[in-house]
Amino acid sequence: MSIFVSIASYQDPLLVSTIFSAYNNAEDKDSLVFSICDQSDEGIRINEITFANQIHYEHVDPLFSKGPCWARHRAQSFFNEEDFFLQVDSHTQFAPSWDKIFTEQLEKISAIQSDDNYFKKPVITSYPRGFKVLDFEKGLFSLNTGDKHTQVITYRKDSLFLKGSFSRQIGIPTKYKDITHAILMAAGCIFTKGSFVKEIPYDPNYYFYGEELSMALRAFTRGYSFFHIPDAPLFHLYTDTSNIPRKLHWDPEDDQKRAVKWTELDKKSLNRLNDLFAGKVEEPMNLGDERSLDDYALISGIDLKNNVVLDLEKATESNFLESLDWKISPLK
Repeated sequence: MSIFVSIASYQDPLLVSTIFSAYNNAEDKDSLVFSICDQSDEGIRINEITFANQIHYEHVDPLFSKGPCWARHRAQSFFNEEDFFLQVDSHTQFAPSWDKIFTEQLEKISAIQSDDNYFKKPVITSYPRGFKVLDFEKGLFSLNTGDKHTQVITYRKDSLFLKGSFSRQIGIPTKYKDITHAILMAAGCIFTKGSFVKEIPYDPNYYFYGEELSMALRAFTRGYSFFHIPDAPLFHLYTDTSNIPRKLHWDPEDDQKRAVKWTELDKKSLNRLNDLFAGKVEEPMNLGDERSLDDYALISGIDLKNNVVLDLEKATESNFLESLDWKISPLK
């Protein structure tokens, strides 16, 4: 078994901690293959890491960076037929045995039989629970391990079709303790079969807005289905704390030196999303033909082709996902 771990990082002081957390907490450490696109002023000394032979590392001057999707696309270029694919952000901590948890849950979902093959190509995704930095120098973190429930993702009720086809999405904690179906993906937590990288290669033409929605619909229409699991074995730093400040890609100091500004990349990204649902994007970055946008509207309550909300509860409430039997295809 092998797991391709994709990490795109931008000026992130927690990158090294993320790498070591993944490695140290894996049951099968030898199975991990890291692919890292590190956009930073100073790179990390990969050769000093004892498992450097398991790391594909690219250091990029942040002035030449074109955003997270561009970086994730570059990280995927090192994929070499690994069995599984994991994508995380560079400020992530891992629970013990995370690799076993993810693979066993994915196999559990894959084992479900359905006439429409809904469970044939599952993706486990979520906005992971958070963690806090207690002491950055000592690598001390406080992980939110107390909440072992399923975290689901819905559309944000106040941000539906905010910009053309784009709507914001949000993670919602629940009191549910089983697997649920999902209608959206989170770029900071994707676990699935390695074939995903070839079938749904990252589109570098997106910037920030449109990243997760475009990827979800490209995957869904190619036969992939999304699931949330309880007690997901990842933890994410959602806010920059005062003791570890971190630049973001649109930081004015970096952006003013670039030939192409972030606002231009953002506009291009939103136009790309509109074109995707209008059928104007080229292969393999287009929608697939195994499922339709009408199929997606059936389970999500969102008509992306016409920018219409069909069922507000389905689109924005966790209760709908919790009410479904995860062992039955929601398309039946």
